[in-house]
Amino acid sequence: MHIGGFQKNSLIDFPGTVACVVFTTGCNFFCPYCHNPDLASGSVTGSKSLDAQEIFSFLASRKNLVDGVVITGGEPCLQPDLINFILRIKHMGLAVKLDSNGSRPGVLAHLLDRSLVDYVAMDIKTDFNLYPDIMKTSLRVDAIQESMDVIMANAPAYEFRTTCVRPFITEEIMEKICRRIKGAQQYVLQKCSKNVQMLDPHFSRQADRFFSDLEIQELKAIAQKTVKKVVIR
Repeated sequence: MHIGGFQKNSLIDFPGTVACVVFTTGCNFFCPYCHNPDLASGSVTGSKSLDAQEIFSFLASRKNLVDGVVITGGEPCLQPDLINFILRIKHMGLAVKLDSNGSRPGVLAHLLDRSLVDYVAMDIKTDFNLYPDIMKTSLRVDAIQESMDVIMANAPAYEFRTTCVRPFITEEIMEKICRRIKGAQQYVLQKCSKNVQMLDPHFSRQADRFFSDLEIQELKAIAQKTVKKVVIR
């Protein structure tokens, strides 16, 4: 398990849970607005990695003070030993939240079939026709829909979420996304911050890429037609 970062305490990343956050390295997407560029651009098998045993020792020392662990990235489902890592967490009696881009539906299905994940947060980037623009390799676009279906059918708790930024999101694209997740438990719309380090440092130079508060509310109104709960974050 190649770990690029570890946050010892979070009250916001895992709903209703005091959690630690594990950041894995490497991603098979290239989202220009990504706010974790070092993790996303790093190798899945990079030589620089935090010691997983140190994390487990910390968790053991915080017994009864920490309720769960968030595994995010990068893209955690690329890690070959993800399942064993989660098994160790579950054996400690902790809940697990997994953040994913949905590119590995088989991994998600396996984890959910074994009841190894308590909460899944899947990013939906854009309309399916635009996914090839952010995929580093020739991934199957239909894998994204497979992951949506697996999560909605099997996850004990979940949310889909979208970072709202042009040209990846428009009102028309929002309508298309929401048709694909009709009836979903929760859909989170995230405003894209301007003044942060991004994977593509030139991306934020165009002011018209970003949505105003009013425009985000308009996207929310579109989503509310088909999704049970829509949250702006």
